[in-house]
Amino acid sequence: MADVIEDKIKSYRTAPFDARFPNTNQTRNCFQNYLDFHRCNKALSAKGQETSPCDWYQRVYKSLCPISWVRFCSCSPALAV
Repeated sequence: MADVIEDKIKSYRTAPFDARFPNTNQTRNCFQNYLDFHRCNKALSAKGQETSPCDWYQRVYKSLCPISWVRFCSCSPALAV
C-alpha cells in the first residue's frame, strides 16, 4: 500500500486539489507551499535528518507559482522564512 502511494506522489506533475484553497486564484497556495518547503528543510536539517520529504512541497510550489517568482526566490532564499 505504501509503495502505491509513493508511486503516485512521484508521478504527480501538478499540484493536487487542496481544500484550504478552493478558489481559482492559487497565489496563497503557491506561497504556503513555498513556506512549507523552507520550514520543512530548516526543521529536518536542524534535527540532522534527511530532507527528501520536503521535495513534495518544492514540486507543488514550482508547479503553482509563476516561473519568474520561482527564479527570484531561488536566487534569494534568505527571503523565504
